Amino acid sequence: MNVSKVTSLVLTIFFTFAYAAAQDNKTILFFGDSITAGYGLEEDQAFPAIIQEKIDENGLDYRVVNAGSSGETSAGGLRRVDWILQQHVDVFVLELGGNDGLRGIDPQDTKKNLQGIMDKVKETYPEITIVLTGMEAPPNMGSDYTEAFRTIYTELAEANDVVYMPFILEGVAGEPDLNLPDGIHPTEEGHEIIANNLWEILQPIL
Repeated sequence: MNVSKVTSLVLTIFFTFAYAAAQDNKTILFFGDSITAGYGLEEDQAFPAIIQEKIDENGLDYRVVNAGSSGETSAGGLRRVDWILQQHVDVFVLELGGNDGLRGIDPQDTKKNLQGIMDKVKETYPEITIVLTGMEAPPNMGSDYTEAFRTIYTELAEANDVVYMPFILEGVAGEPDLNLPDGIHPTEEGHEIIANNLWEILQPIL
């Protein structure tokens, strides 16, 4: 991510936190990669923005903060989460690992990084609700790798007693009409499906 994009992301996050505080809203932080960021789309077309629409429609006092960063790995997330946690967060949605899978990073390294992120979140805000979203590794990595990669999310969810969504791209991955030409990033319609699936998990805890 270039400097201008980093600056834009930082400013967007800062002002969203500030707005939430001014309105006395609770905060839902979406901490992820290009899926969360809405790669290839306008920010208001990405699934966190659609979740905000659902929150508003239901009259709930929550403000969504989109802290998605395209290209982010679990290691990168672990490095930057301290800065994010300087602002108060009530619900932390963790969507990372996809780029690890694409790069063939050892699943145990990914697991260690994701655990490190959750440890920091819980240490900073003991009463916080964490939502972990799972990811699948691409099939060309081989069955042993994809199974090992899938398993780390289940193990993390069980070990940390978090709210768990097994696959963030459920119903979207592998569907040409729901993905951009790169075959990886969801279209606007794909993000709507992600938001609908995630809302079923989020709504009961808000």
